[in-house]
Amino acid sequence: MVSNVSNQAAPTVAVIGGGLGGLSAALSLAAGGCSVDLYEKNSHLGGKLNVLTRDGFSFDLGPSIFTLPQIFQQLFARAGRRMEDYLTLQPVTPHWRNFFEDGRVVDLDPDAERMNQQLALLGPGLEKPFREFLNYSKKQYDLVEEGYFQQGLDTFFQLLKYYRWRVFGLDFLSTMHRSVCCRLPNAYLQDIFDFFIKYVGSSAVRAPGFMNLMPHIQFGYGLWYVEGGMYNLARGLEKVLRELGVRIHCNCEVTAMPTEGRRVSGVQAGGQFHPAQWVVCNMEVIPAYKKLLPLPPSSWRRLQKYEPACSGIVIHLGVDRIYERLAHHNFFYSGNQRKHFDTVFRQHQLPDDPTLYVVAPARSDRTVAPPGCDNIKILPHIPWINDELPCPAEDYLALKERVLDKLERMGLQDLRKHIVLEHFWTPVDIRSLYASNGGAIYGVVSDIWKNLAFKAPKQCREFANLLFVGGSVNPGGGMPMVTLCGQLASDIILRNLQRQAAGGYVRTSAS
Repeated sequence: MVSNVSNQAAPTVAVIGGGLGGLSAALSLAAGGCSVDLYEKNSHLGGKLNVLTRDGFSFDLGPSIFTLPQIFQQLFARAGRRMEDYLTLQPVTPHWRNFFEDGRVVDLDPDAERMNQQLALLGPGLEKPFREFLNYSKKQYDLVEEGYFQQGLDTFFQLLKYYRWRVFGLDFLSTMHRSVCCRLPNAYLQDIFDFFIKYVGSSAVRAPGFMNLMPHIQFGYGLWYVEGGMYNLARGLEKVLRELGVRIHCNCEVTAMPTEGRRVSGVQAGGQFHPAQWVVCNMEVIPAYKKLLPLPPSSWRRLQKYEPACSGIVIHLGVDRIYERLAHHNFFYSGNQRKHFDTVFRQHQLPDDPTLYVVAPARSDRTVAPPGCDNIKILPHIPWINDELPCPAEDYLALKERVLDKLERMGLQDLRKHIVLEHFWTPVDIRSLYASNGGAIYGVVSDIWKNLAFKAPKQCREFANLLFVGGSVNPGGGMPMVTLCGQLASDIILRNLQRQAAGGYVRTSAS
């Protein structure tokens, strides 16, 4: 954390967008002594962390899994607060329940003895390779966390400079899928650990091997639920922002970032110009460049490697019975998951047989559904929107029917007959509400051949006082990463303000 700026007039910062990256940056900057205005085009803060309450059901429309609580604790601590005073976490056990087409069901459990019992359901002799895989995952996490996360590295060249010879401890010459298959001699476990890539909406067949750090995030630091619903995290952060004096402007869309030379002079929002010394943009990089900034062709060429991560159809169901087979988090696997990855991420087509992420939060919180009812969220990963070859609305609806067919076939008997409330989103809805690139859910894809899992740099190359936060910039998508990104971006600003006060200036990010 960077200490407060000098006691001169508070530097002014405009934050565009109230997603977790914007909230994190606004909190960190206000705690560091800046005067902060936050502009959000929607009526609520939280970005994709959103909620729908209807007829006694409460649906978390966005993220459903809470990991790496220490990153959020560090954020609250910047403001001299305790996270526990603003929200309550409860552990989720088992972590996941995994359903396969042949009827096999197995849990991922944080308890070693219970996990060994689950491994025995898949075959003999799996305890040793399973534990060795988790040790490998921990080594990948520790290395990435030390530099990429904590130091805020933004390019592969910065990574090489930081790690030197230790860079070869990172598994970046193999793909995630290949490294999983080399270490886990069981097809069921291979499917399970390949789909940890869901955290960043990419393909295990194309992501670099060090992305296998994600199992350690879960087994090493736990998997959690925010009591009362995930949106309570946004509510807690909003409360801290207001306590710190951040001026929050909802229903106030930023339409331009006027520039003067190599600096952004402020934001145009609500029909007025609002000057600012620094601007932090929580809109994704490519949509922000297209809509808010004048850029030369060279900038567009440089951004082509930051392809969107996947999108999804999101189905929220209120049903008038409880499906006891479901845990809090569940995966219903494709019969051929490698084909699923290929269809979505290489062919950019809707899958015939997708792997499904299914959330039943009433397992941890009965308040999210009426008595005797279940609250079910279903998310299959699908391609982002290609405006040159748009997907017809009827194709999304046909996919929804295939998804419900699959769930009924794999154990959720007569699901359609028990639906009393349905909420359905397509990539078009996601793009419209959140201004995400191509309707992507997780920002930029992690691809060994496109970008080696690097996202766009936090500091803009063209305009020195503009920084980006969120899933399209390093360290990437997911609640912990975008929250960490906001802290890292704010530290760049605070360091520069300190040096300016001392008579100097430093540019701390590379493009």
